[in-house]
Amino acid sequence: MDATGGGFGMMDIFWLFFIISALQPVLRQKMLEAARQRMIARIERKRQSRVILLVHRQETMSLLGFPLFRYIDIDDSEEVIRAIHLTSPDMPLDVVLHTPGGLVLASLQIARALHRHRGKTTVFVPHYAMSGGTLIALAADEIVMCEHAVLGPVDPQLGQQPAASILKVLDRKPINEIDDQTLILADQAEKAINQVRQAVKELLADDFPQEKAEEIARLLSEGTWTHDFPITPRIARELGLNVSTEMPEEFLTLLELYPQPARRQPSVEYLPHPYRGDRTGSRSAKG
Repeated sequence: MDATGGGFGMMDIFWLFFIISALQPVLRQKMLEAARQRMIARIERKRQSRVILLVHRQETMSLLGFPLFRYIDIDDSEEVIRAIHLTSPDMPLDVVLHTPGGLVLASLQIARALHRHRGKTTVFVPHYAMSGGTLIALAADEIVMCEHAVLGPVDPQLGQQPAASILKVLDRKPINEIDDQTLILADQAEKAINQVRQAVKELLADDFPQEKAEEIARLLSEGTWTHDFPITPRIARELGLNVSTEMPEEFLTLLELYPQPARRQPSVEYLPHPYRGDRTGSRSAKG
């Protein structure tokens, strides 16, 4: 049909397709956000609590494809503390953590706000809450982890260097063989470790005798393990932490609504259906 006769031409169809393609990711994101809000509201009604999520995913710049690693920062602490302030002091708090950690200052602000909340506080760790995430978890009355979820040590890092390892230099070299920059770093490392150890003791003081709180704080903050050492539910219980592995299914469903940004080629793939019990055609016994 010609231009004077009305109707759609090829260019009209092209632009319509272009607009729909451009809007599709926006609409998908809006639908995902709405689904999150519905699930959060559902959990809050069921548990009569305030649900707060702190979820960090690796993101990719859409144009250049560079990975962006997200972590706990001051913006996060502002938002979490605001959510706590908007909650009645006696209402339970349910905090979902999925994070590699982040700034000590921001993590400690969140942890102290959680620790001072009068109502019951529960931290849910479906997969992992390392470093600063563990610091926040230590502030809760109860930690709920999936069977294979992990926490991590909270020993401070100065740049890319573990503070505890920097201090080791002072023990292994004569002082006159150590350069000034390393001595300055060692001084900062000692202060950082002392500050984090005292913070952990503060968070544990209400639930543990002083000696036990000091022991846990020392193990977690002084470089006993590598910074990415996985503290499983079993190890956490051996430390004396109040850890449960009874993870409610709705929290796992909620975390699924925070998907990792899609890659062109997935690195993990499976049929996304739950398998319960025996499947047709499967063997009844090993052999």
